[in-house]
Amino acid sequence: MAVAARLTAGGRDLRALAVLLLPSAALIAFLFILPVALVLALSFTDPDVGLDNYRLLVENPALGRIFLTTLRITVVTVLVATFVGYLVAYRMLHAGPREFRFILFCLLIPLWTPILVRAFAWVALLQNNGIINGILMDLGLLDGPVRMVRNELGVLIGMIHVMIPYATLPIYSAMKGLDPRVMQAARSLGARPWSTFWRVFFPMTLPGVGTAMILVFVISIGFYVTPIVLGGGTVVMIAEYISVQITETVRWGLGSMLATVLLAVVLLFVAAFRRLTILRQGVS
Repeated sequence: MAVAARLTAGGRDLRALAVLLLPSAALIAFLFILPVALVLALSFTDPDVGLDNYRLLVENPALGRIFLTTLRITVVTVLVATFVGYLVAYRMLHAGPREFRFILFCLLIPLWTPILVRAFAWVALLQNNGIINGILMDLGLLDGPVRMVRNELGVLIGMIHVMIPYATLPIYSAMKGLDPRVMQAARSLGARPWSTFWRVFFPMTLPGVGTAMILVFVISIGFYVTPIVLGGGTVVMIAEYISVQITETVRWGLGSMLATVLLAVVLLFVAAFRRLTILRQGVS
């Protein structure tokens, strides 16, 4: 009887939980799942039913170049932003209160600044007659201006600048959650500082590094404004190309196909990286 009563109570709790979750689930389905399903359907039905839009990925070399450009810029942004974010997070972990607040303020400034302001500020800094080229030429390090905008270099600089806070904060959170006694135990057993960092501290921060890389990748692969402003039309990423197909050429099927492939790439990256992080944790 007691077991039956507990099962009945558990069933009532599950039904009550389902009722509470139903409005949120319906909202998510209406605002996210339904639009994604419509985009997926358009990629197979516009202008004709079939795989014609997906066949263009193989037959149209321009699409391949755009995807490769997007992936190349995104991967470099992920690696550089995560590396810089790790250094900044490590410094924050060992900083005093005043230095910590200063670093945190510097990290939050890009998040508080509108994206167009950030992009045009980098144009002013990086253009041929801009501040950076002027300083380098005044110091005698350059004989003439270096082209740092309207190319991939400018796009990378702008994107990395935006992504550093997104990489730093998850890594710092992982570092902050570590027990310092583990590192002290390694040092007390004779491990050198570098060995303690590389074999004890760094593996324990890998979940934070993985989270940072996933976050930066997901945001970077869909960048739109920064590549347009700093690329100057010479660097076309997939988000800009999708916008052109939807708003200018009105090729909804092609744009939907590109959006679907982009979503698939993101999901595959997230799944693969989460799997890799789990395997690393298991090995450690």
